[in-house]
Parts: sequence; C-alpha cells; structure tokens
Amino acid sequence: MSIRIKLPRHACLGSVDLSLSHPSPRLPLVPDSSPDAQISRRRSKGEPRLPTKLRRRRNSGLRPTANGRPFQVIAFMAELKHRILMVSDFFYPNFGGVENHIYYLSQCLLKLGHKVVVLTHAYGNRSGVRYMTGGLKVYYVPWRPFLMQNTFPTIYGTFPIIRTILLREKISLVHGHQAFSTLCHETLMHSRTMGYKVVFTDHSLYGFADVGSIHMNKVLQFTLADVTRAICVSHTSKENTVLRSGLPPEKVFVIPNAVDTAMFKPAQVRLGRDEIVIVVISRLVYRKGADLLVEVIPEVCRLYPNVRFIVGGDGPKRVRLEEMREKHSLQDRVEMLGAVPHASVRSVLISGHIFLNSSLTEAFCIAILEAASCGLLTVSTRVGGVPEVLPDDMIVLAEPDPSDMVHAIRKAISILPNIDPQVMHDRMKRLYNWNDVAERTEIVYNRALKCSDQSLLERLSRYLSCGAWAGKLFCMVMIIDFLIWRLLELLKPAKDIEEVPDVALPCHQHGERMDHVFH
Repeated sequence: MSIRIKLPRHACLGSVDLSLSHPSPRLPLVPDSSPDAQISRRRSKGEPRLPTKLRRRRNSGLRPTANGRPFQVIAFMAELKHRILMVSDFFYPNFGGVENHIYYLSQCLLKLGHKVVVLTHAYGNRSGVRYMTGGLKVYYVPWRPFLMQNTFPTIYGTFPIIRTILLREKISLVHGHQAFSTLCHETLMHSRTMGYKVVFTDHSLYGFADVGSIHMNKVLQFTLADVTRAICVSHTSKENTVLRSGLPPEKVFVIPNAVDTAMFKPAQVRLGRDEIVIVVISRLVYRKGADLLVEVIPEVCRLYPNVRFIVGGDGPKRVRLEEMREKHSLQDRVEMLGAVPHASVRSVLISGHIFLNSSLTEAFCIAILEAASCGLLTVSTRVGGVPEVLPDDMIVLAEPDPSDMVHAIRKAISILPNIDPQVMHDRMKRLYNWNDVAERTEIVYNRALKCSDQSLLERLSRYLSCGAWAGKLFCMVMIIDFLIWRLLELLKPAKDIEEVPDVALPCHQHGERMDHVFH
C-alpha cells in the first residue's frame, strides 16, 4: 500500500489530496509517544502548517500504523472528502427555494473540503460547463425544459451522458433534489444501477387524493424504493414523505433550510409607523394562495387606511390581483412589482413592516426566513412545516381562510411597535446557518457511504414490494436499465473515459481562507 500526500497550499484543506493505491482495511490507532518532538522536527524541515482542526487531531496522540511501521497521515481526511453530484432540474439562473438550497449547500460543502458538481438542464443560451463562485462546477446539459422547468421524461435516454459525468468527475455519492424533477429521478435510478450511493432531498408536500398527487406519489415510491438515505426539510415533510413513499422512517433525516443572514440584513434606518407596508413576495399561483390575497387585501385596506401592499412575483394568478386592484380602486395602495430578481429581494423586504405568506401547502418556506432576517414580522398560513420555522413571538399564524388571515394581520399590526428588526436579525443568525446545514448533511453522506453494497436481485426485491402490478413494472424497468448499463460498458468501457483533473482553489469567496472554517 502506498500513500501520497501533497500540500501545494497549506492554507487550503481542499488542496490536500490523500490517495490509496488499493483498498485497505481500517487502520488501528496507537498513541504517539512524542508528538511535541515530531512537531518541532516538522517545523525545522520547513513543512507547511496544517489547519487548526488537523493540528488538533495530530497532536491528540493518535496516528495510524500499517504493518507495524508508523506513517504520519491524518486518518479522518480520507473519510472527510466526498465527491458529490447535486442533481435537479431547478438551479440558477432560475430562482426559488430549491435553487438557493442547492447553491448555498454546495458552497458550504466546498468549504468543508468536498468536491461538488451540479447537474441540471440548459437554460436558454446557458449550456455546457460553467464555473460559479468558489469553484462550483455546473453541467448545463443541452436538454430543453418540457413543462414547468422539467425535462421531458425519457427514462433511459439520459443514461449515457449521466454515466459519462459520473465517471469523468469520479463521483462517490449522488444527491438529488425535489420530487418534481424528472432529471433527479432518472439520475438516481441510473446511479443506483451503477452501484453509487444516493441521497434524496424532498422539498415539497403532496396530497393523497387528486390525480396529480397519486401519480407523483407512485413515482416517488419507485425512486425511494432503492435510495440509500433521504432528507426532509421539516418534521411535517418527513411524515408526508414516509407515508407517500413507504420509506422506513430510520432512513429519513430532517435538516431544515437556512438563510444567508449576511445578505438579508435590516435597513440601517428604521421605518416610520405613519404608513404600514405589508410585503408579499411569492409565485402568483394557486398553491401559493394567490386567491386568498384577492380577498384579504381589499378587506385590510378597508380596515386600515394607512396600510399599503407591495406584491412581488409573477404567475397565472397575477391577472386576478390586477382585476381586484381595478375593482376596488386600490392602484395607489397595492403596488405590483412583477418578477423580482433574487438580488433585489432584500431591497423590497426592507421597505416593509410585515411579510405576508398565504401558501396553501409548504414544506419549509425560505421566504419567511429571509423576511425575518430583514426584521419583518411574519403573518403566515398554518400549513405544512411553516409552524416549525420561527418562534411564536416572530410569526403570527392563521388558518388558510380570508377572515382568519385578516384577523392575524390585525394582531400583527397591534404588536408591531414591540418588534426590533436588529434583535430579530441577530436571533436569525443564531437559529439558521448554512454551515450547520452542510455539517449535518455531511453526517448523512457518511452514513450513506457506510451502507453495504447490494446485488441486483436484492434491489429488485424492494421494487416488488411497491405493488402487485407496479412492483413488476418497476422490476422490468430496472432490469432493462441494468442491461443498458452493461451494453454501455461494452461499447465504451469506463477505462476509456478520461477523468477530469481536480482543481483546488487556495481561497474561497471574499478571500476567506479555508482553514478558518475549522476554527
């Protein structure tokens, strides 16, 4: 067994590369008799200084041994670094909660020393390979969206290019996002056929009665039948996912979303109370409760002459809001902004006192976190995982009923003088942090990679349990997928696919040194 360590830049953990020439058993850890002497010898030789966390591990008196001969290697580094492929149809330049989640999680995982690659479909002229902040590599595969930013479901048509990306990037784990994404479902299926461990994050809630939900639940049951681990953004979302997919609860973890508090900060000058501004930023669709806004806004304007609304967002329900504004002559009190770029969301939020969320279903609302981080008091419908998001003194909940929502807004206006935006912002910094989300996700990755490999027959037994007819159909799909994989191996063996060299950046965004992450 040969072990190589190269440290081209000592300030960057991401540039530390530990490779084993062949798999080896877990190495025993034995006490180091004289760590201080070894440290002084290293400094006298001019060896680079390791990050703080690595120095603590080295100085703790533990080091691995092989065949009785000690060697100076930090054992946990081999376990720390993963090569992760994030997959979803929803990513930048499109904006939304899933897109933000993937981006911020990827950036924090890069800081932890992992390699992260994102796979999504092309957006307009944005096609091919792009690099984003922090060296995040994104594959914009030249497939056009079919419906609601989803690619057309081909089942097997995406296998060749997905296989090539997995092999070229030397991926060790695949992480799919959002049950709506057809690209996510197909990538997870092909990855399991190739023997990769896969993790799935569910960002939404679904019902059980309508035709669309029944269809989506069956697709999710097929995907999660062989998933290694699953993540939900709230406890309500976990219950919903377990019921819909039949996944064992012990395989599902709850990791909430977070907010970039450095970006969403309160205004430097507090707004006056002569005019109360209520802000709504949402997609104007049925699921987001746009129909409720049509009934709530006129009633609130009637009760409070000093209340003004700012509505940001676009969608098919925007026409109804425009008609409501014309009908009640509220052109001067209801401002329609249309689609708001994510970079401009804060400037809209800090112009208001209250944030209104009227969603009919929500697993976890990131918009509420952004509003609270900007110091706004939130009024929201009591649906899904929303009650888990904020403490009771930072949010006023209401049933998804117009009269109850009006009552909640009246209560929020009455307690508005007691709200300090800066205090609320400081609380959000302590409650939600993307670095914490990344560390908890890393634990899920570690547990997923420790799961034992399974043969095709063992995996097929899981699909058979999905239903009398559906189980047999799922098994047929997976058998064909396995045969296509073997055919691709014959036509273009894995050894003929060129691997991409790893590029380690010495610093991350804003000049932040990577060893600071471990302090």
